[in-house]
Amino acid sequence: MESELRSIGELARASGLTVSALRFYDRSGVLAPALVDPVTGYRWYAEDQVAPARLVAGLRRVGMPLAGIVEALRHRHEPAVVGALLDAHLRRLEDGLADARRELFRIRTLIDPEEEPMTTHLVLSRADLAAAVDAVRFAVGADPELPAMAGVLLDVEPDGVRLAATDRHRLAIARVGAEVTGPPVRFLVPVAAVDELRALLDVEGPRARLTVTPDGLTAEVAGCEVRAVPLPYDFPDLHRLLREVVSAVPAHRVPLDVAALRAALTAPDVPVQVREHEGNPYEVTVLGLADGGLRVLAGDDPDPGVLRVGVNRHYLLDALDAGGPGQLVLELDGPIAPLAVRRPGDGDAFSILMPIRL
Repeated sequence: MESELRSIGELARASGLTVSALRFYDRSGVLAPALVDPVTGYRWYAEDQVAPARLVAGLRRVGMPLAGIVEALRHRHEPAVVGALLDAHLRRLEDGLADARRELFRIRTLIDPEEEPMTTHLVLSRADLAAAVDAVRFAVGADPELPAMAGVLLDVEPDGVRLAATDRHRLAIARVGAEVTGPPVRFLVPVAAVDELRALLDVEGPRARLTVTPDGLTAEVAGCEVRAVPLPYDFPDLHRLLREVVSAVPAHRVPLDVAALRAALTAPDVPVQVREHEGNPYEVTVLGLADGGLRVLAGDDPDPGVLRVGVNRHYLLDALDAGGPGQLVLELDGPIAPLAVRRPGDGDAFSILMPIRL
């Protein structure tokens, strides 16, 4: 039988993985040999393991985390699923490059105080910027003990700007394409300035223009200006937050009819559980997922086939409003995993809600 198998060295040469890497992936349960000699401990691999090993080698070369490699192998016959994993990893790489560019520029200014402060100019659609602000504004924090969350983060990228807001219990992300001149920059806009800017975006006129430096933001819309000084705090690491709470391949993707779910959540007799946090009461809605559909549950559902998830009712209503009318998609992995509310076909705008343990 061994003559029909490949040794670990032969698989290494065929796949591009080193022998030590193959041993590591065996110990990790990623790529186990077809046979291990009980006497010598030699590993032998089947012919049909060459292609998976080559996939692992390619993912390793582009820095895919081990968990992502495992998912890609598990779904390697599902191109759409693997494609989503690759897209998510590419975004992480691009985000990391943007972070490095910002940090290198900051280092240069520390080395050479005469270095000109970086200035970045953006020209973008008023309507798109308004929609992005509406998509994240609800998640801005109001806790005076968490001042770093009392604003909206503008994360300027080479071809647009990402907006983010969080209050620890929910996270909202949106993105606007833009004509960008200048280096990437991050700017934490105070919520009062965000609201002032949002009011201007309803005024008829040409596209909005933003000028951003580390020390100030100027937004010009239809001849009117909004100026802001950044909040002097570090916004939570957006990319780390997304890695922790967003699953590249969620276990469940459920289409939502916004009007129908909103009606169920606001009905006079809607069943809720009342909880309390730091002396403040809030309402918990229990959502039930079964057979690909979602419904609002009344109390405990005895059906073991129903996945039950608790969520702050008002937070869910806010997320539905931010997502806009029509159809949205709910993504979740289990009863205690974060819930994502997305616009179909839009990977750049979504809300994350932390579940409530039932």
